[in-house]
Amino acid sequence: MAEKGYCVKCKKSREMKDEQKVTMKNGRLAAKGKCPECGTGMYRILGKK
Repeated sequence: MAEKGYCVKCKKSREMKDEQKVTMKNGRLAAKGKCPECGTGMYRILGKK
């Protein structure tokens, strides 16, 4: 399932490519990926555990 994120370079909401689920230092989940159009890194904070 691809997460949607906001690309600050394209200024549009897009589905992430090469998405990974990561845990931040504070214990919250996040999705990390790349923009399929320009390749810029995208990050989206998800709900709590």
